[in-house]
Parts: sequence; structure tokens; C-alpha cells
Amino acid sequence: MYEPIRTKSVHSTTAGTSDFPHRTREEELDIQLASHLAALLAVTDELRARTPSTDLDAAAERLARQVARLRGGRPPARATTTGPTRTAALHRRAHALAGRALVVAASRADTAAAILAAERMDAHAAALAADTLAATA
Repeated sequence: MYEPIRTKSVHSTTAGTSDFPHRTREEELDIQLASHLAALLAVTDELRARTPSTDLDAAAERLARQVARLRGGRPPARATTTGPTRTAALHRRAHALAGRALVVAASRADTAAAILAAERMDAHAAALAADTLAATA
């Protein structure tokens, strides 16, 4: 009644026969964390260009070291200033990026990156509070 199937099914599983590389969960988290920290470094570099401070210089150096560590020693690309962006907006963006980095660092149990991200969140929250206070005065 039915003719037998003579070709391979297109719905068959490809377990073990994949021809593209797969990454482990740890590798994916490393990539995510490096990306978040690199984005935070770019915003930090913009802030350094607008309002130079030793705190931002030290933070940028620490961020660059963490990104290089996560990328197997390759140094991150450094940003230049992009245009007229308000400093408060940069601090908000940096705070959000540090928060994302903290979540990924915590999920991969990377204590050094988690501490750095938490410190940057605190620093940018304090800068935002100072900007708000200065604007209302």
C-alpha cells in the first residue's frame, strides 16, 4: 500500500554529525561578559574624555584588563568621543551596562568581574546622584 522511503528524511536528527562548532555555556558566558565589559569600557572612555578623573582612568584600565583576560589576551578596542552626549546619559548607560555585566559575571561565578561591575554601578549611581543634585541647586 505504501512505497518505502528511499531517501534520508529531512527531519532526522543530526546528533553527532554537526559540521559547525558548538560553544559551551561557559564560553558563551565569557563572550557575553567580555562584550558587556567592552561596552562599559567604551562609555567609560567617553566619560574620561568629557570629565577626566583618576577614578575613571583606573576603572578603564581595570575594565581593559578584564576584557583582555576574557578574550584570551587580545586587548579591547578603545573608543573615542562620539559627539554631544550629556554626561548624565553616559552615566545612566554605564550603570545599565555594569548591571548587565554583573548579572553575567555572577552566573559564571567570576568574582573579579562581578566586583568590578558592582563598583562601577556604585560609581555611576553616585555620579548620577551628584548630577541630579547639581541640576536642582
